[in-house]
Amino acid sequence: MNLEEIKKNDTKNMFGIYDKWSEIAQQNFQQEFSRPELKEIDHVIFAGMGGSGTVGDIFSSILSKNDIHTSVVKGYLLPKTVDSNTLIVTTSISGNTDETLTVLQNSLKTKAKVLALSSGGKMEEMAIKNSIPYYKIDQVHSPRASLLGFLYSTLNILQDFIGIKKSDISESLTKLKEVQNKNSTSNLNNNQALQLANWIRTFPIVYYPAGLQAAAIRFKNSMQENAKSHIITEDIIEACHNGIVAWEKPNSLQPIMIEGIDDYIKTKERWNILKEFFKKQNIEYKEVISFNGSILTKLVCLIYFLDYVSLYKAILSKTDPSPVTSIDFIKNRL
Repeated sequence: MNLEEIKKNDTKNMFGIYDKWSEIAQQNFQQEFSRPELKEIDHVIFAGMGGSGTVGDIFSSILSKNDIHTSVVKGYLLPKTVDSNTLIVTTSISGNTDETLTVLQNSLKTKAKVLALSSGGKMEEMAIKNSIPYYKIDQVHSPRASLLGFLYSTLNILQDFIGIKKSDISESLTKLKEVQNKNSTSNLNNNQALQLANWIRTFPIVYYPAGLQAAAIRFKNSMQENAKSHIITEDIIEACHNGIVAWEKPNSLQPIMIEGIDDYIKTKERWNILKEFFKKQNIEYKEVISFNGSILTKLVCLIYFLDYVSLYKAILSKTDPSPVTSIDFIKNRL
């Protein structure tokens, strides 16, 4: 692979955005945003689809050790547990996501505190009309390529509320730069993301621990949208109670294990047993190991690396990563 081949297949220059993701994250975190006063909140709901939904998945992981109950809504309906101590954060990068607009509309019927984030669109209009605190964040290229920009803007806005350490955010930005330097299109000769993309010949089945679910789901979404490829994701612990049996028959799936460098000891035990099983069955597999650091660092770096994998897989299969005509087909009929 060379840069000319990438440019030929990536007609909308998505690779150029990926090659600047760490800078985009840094810039968005340093922007001037007003921070809402949020007191006595014991339940926070993140509503969004696709890349916007990944923002919620990441925040859910960050808040998993706090006393605040977190829900991620990827659909139309709010939980019945919404009350005056609930914060609803609606994110639509495009500003026109049907499901999230419905959640925002329904939130007006509750006593919850509500925030809205988008690049404009119908969400901006609805928020202003109903005096909902609104944050306008630039879309870069496409909703999925805007993930880190929106994530770090949201971290900026909510950092006092979620109590995240500034050192954790600084660490994550430093590590993102490392991922970029090792896997960008300016380093194609010794590029682990490109190597993994080359290894994927059929369809990956991705195993992950619960804490890294956000990275696995994002990889699934990116492979589907960028490479137009099917992919399966399975929780490693749950798979040991059912999914593992499917390997007793020969198939063409390719296992990829997303592992945390400091996974829970019992999770590590499962990883070792699963690897032993695959070796016994002569099944080739790949491991993707997280950076050491906070949960934020682990997730954003895994997502960055795996998004590069999906981009390179698209180029290798001579697929333009940008168009999503099937999604357009559905949206045009809503």
